[in-house]
Amino acid sequence: MTVQQIKQRFGIIGNSYELNRAIDIAMQVAPTDLSVLISGESGTGKEMFPQIIHKFSKRKHNSYIAVNCGAIPEGTIDSELFGHEKGAFTGAVKNRKGYFEEAADGTIFLDEVGELPLATQVRLLRVLETGEYIKVGSSQVEKTNVRIIVATNINLQKAVQEGKFREDLYYRLNTVPILIPPLRNRKEDIHLLFRKFAQDFSEKYTMPAVKLDDEAKIILENYRWKGNVRQLKNITEQISIIEEERLITGEIIKPYLSKDYEQNLPMIYDGAINKEEFANEREILYKILFDMRNEINELKTIVKDVAQNRDTAVNVPGNFLSQEKHTDIEDEQYNYNKNYINKIQEKNTFDKRETFIEDTEEIVEESLSLKDKEVELIQKALIKHKGKRKYAAKELGISERTLYRKLKEYDINI
Repeated sequence: MTVQQIKQRFGIIGNSYELNRAIDIAMQVAPTDLSVLISGESGTGKEMFPQIIHKFSKRKHNSYIAVNCGAIPEGTIDSELFGHEKGAFTGAVKNRKGYFEEAADGTIFLDEVGELPLATQVRLLRVLETGEYIKVGSSQVEKTNVRIIVATNINLQKAVQEGKFREDLYYRLNTVPILIPPLRNRKEDIHLLFRKFAQDFSEKYTMPAVKLDDEAKIILENYRWKGNVRQLKNITEQISIIEEERLITGEIIKPYLSKDYEQNLPMIYDGAINKEEFANEREILYKILFDMRNEINELKTIVKDVAQNRDTAVNVPGNFLSQEKHTDIEDEQYNYNKNYINKIQEKNTFDKRETFIEDTEEIVEESLSLKDKEVELIQKALIKHKGKRKYAAKELGISERTLYRKLKEYDINI
């Protein structure tokens, strides 16, 4: 039997690759007695696959029992699965068969197997390994020949790491894994499912079937569907009953989705957005980009000037103009230092002419360090403008960002 025939027989809608692959694996494993672990989110239709496996197995004429482990209280789950003897606990007024005894030579499907208590997991592991179990309140070992198929909507590997699920049981159950894809990964199937559900409810409630326009289709395809196929079915039923219009638009369908649907949709600009706010954000972005471009051009200019002036600068010891490490201080600072150096040169010339004057005082040589002069100029600018960095930077001929960097680099606090 082909995958398409399986879909028609079991009412499975969809053509996605992941769905077809899951059905194909179920068909291949059906004739064997291997344990199967079906994984998938809640509402994806995991309960259909154990039925497919059972119907195409050698056990198809025997019992098939589905058990929701999450719906059975922890105190009674051992009794439900394995049975109990009369008087085993309060309320046990007679002997009772468990599901494993009832499903002998057939198939038992344990849904939400991750909810089993650890003590019950030990019992289940023994059944898988030896086919043996003991009823609650009994000491006699019972034998069973049953095929076990389990399903879960949680990450069992993570549960193993957290100590909530036995590792040996996990590997024993995970002989053949089947992963059912979530509806958000089957976007091409969403409209097909909606049409199928709409037709079913049309026949059930004797009314024309609802249809989706293009905008509504896009909204459904981009919604996250945390409840998967079950959620889509419920929404389709609501729309079919409540809405008078049979053509469903995007505006009609939005209220039926949870409030976070807008976070999951692609951004579509339809003129409803605040244009003034959008323009302001765009202007801020442009300003940042232009500032970055100006700073890059400024840096290129500085590098070019250094390259051109390196060989032509006056070779004076400590000369600010001949230092390889150029600063960001531009015309005003440049001229100030140039005049300062010229005055020093004139003073040295005068001292040479007046060598007949005997010096009686020790002359302290002034520092010509580039760093010292730069610090001095920055301090003067800040003092002049009373600590206002914006005006100090303008006075020095550099950007505010460069001034901030210099203050941090030289640890200047004014």
